[in-house]
Amino acid sequence: MSDPRDKATFKAPPTLGEGCLSRYDPESLSEDDGTDFPGAAELWERTQRPRAPADTDDSAA
Repeated sequence: MSDPRDKATFKAPPTLGEGCLSRYDPESLSEDDGTDFPGAAELWERTQRPRAPADTDDSAA
Protein backbone atom coordinates (compact mmCIF):
# COMPACT_ATOMS: atom_id res chain seq x y z
CA MET A 1 0.00 0.00 0.00
CA SER A 2 2.03 2.92 -1.26
CA ASP A 3 -0.71 5.57 -1.20
CA PRO A 4 -3.26 5.51 1.68
CA ARG A 5 -5.79 7.36 -0.48
CA ASP A 6 -6.00 4.37 -2.83
CA LYS A 7 -8.43 2.75 -0.38
CA ALA A 8 -11.05 5.46 -0.82
CA THR A 9 -14.37 4.24 -2.20
CA PHE A 10 -15.30 7.54 -3.82
CA LYS A 11 -13.50 8.95 -6.82
CA ALA A 12 -14.32 12.53 -7.78
CA PRO A 13 -15.24 13.07 -11.43
CA PRO A 14 -12.66 14.74 -13.68
CA THR A 15 -12.60 18.52 -13.62
CA LEU A 16 -12.08 21.26 -16.17
CA GLY A 17 -10.32 24.55 -15.47
CA GLU A 18 -8.24 25.57 -12.50
CA GLY A 19 -8.70 27.52 -9.30
CA CYS A 20 -11.95 29.49 -9.10
CA LEU A 21 -12.90 28.33 -12.59
CA SER A 22 -12.61 24.62 -11.71
CA ARG A 23 -15.78 22.63 -12.40
CA TYR A 24 -16.76 19.02 -13.03
CA ASP A 25 -16.53 17.89 -16.64
CA PRO A 26 -20.21 17.64 -17.71
CA GLU A 27 -19.41 15.04 -20.37
CA SER A 28 -17.99 12.66 -17.77
CA LEU A 29 -20.96 12.89 -15.36
CA SER A 30 -23.58 10.17 -15.25
CA GLU A 31 -26.82 9.45 -13.39
CA ASP A 32 -24.72 7.95 -10.58
CA ASP A 33 -23.06 11.30 -9.84
CA GLY A 34 -24.78 13.91 -7.73
CA THR A 35 -27.89 13.54 -5.65
CA ASP A 36 -31.58 12.98 -6.10
CA PHE A 37 -33.52 15.99 -4.83
CA PRO A 38 -37.11 15.75 -6.06
CA GLY A 39 -38.21 18.80 -4.04
CA ALA A 40 -35.61 21.16 -5.50
CA ALA A 41 -38.04 23.03 -7.78
CA GLU A 42 -40.52 23.63 -4.97
CA LEU A 43 -37.79 24.78 -2.59
CA TRP A 44 -36.42 27.19 -5.21
CA GLU A 45 -39.87 28.69 -5.80
CA ARG A 46 -40.50 29.06 -2.07
CA THR A 47 -37.16 30.80 -1.45
CA GLN A 48 -37.64 33.19 -4.38
CA ARG A 49 -41.02 34.53 -3.27
CA PRO A 50 -40.90 38.09 -1.97
CA ARG A 51 -41.35 38.27 1.77
CA ALA A 52 -43.94 40.49 3.38
CA PRO A 53 -42.35 43.14 5.60
CA ALA A 54 -42.37 42.24 9.29
CA ASP A 55 -45.08 44.03 11.23
CA THR A 56 -42.92 45.60 13.94
CA ASP A 57 -43.35 48.87 15.75
CA ASP A 58 -40.08 50.19 17.19
CA SER A 59 -41.69 53.37 18.59
CA ALA A 60 -43.68 51.55 21.29
CA ALA A 61 -41.21 51.29 24.17
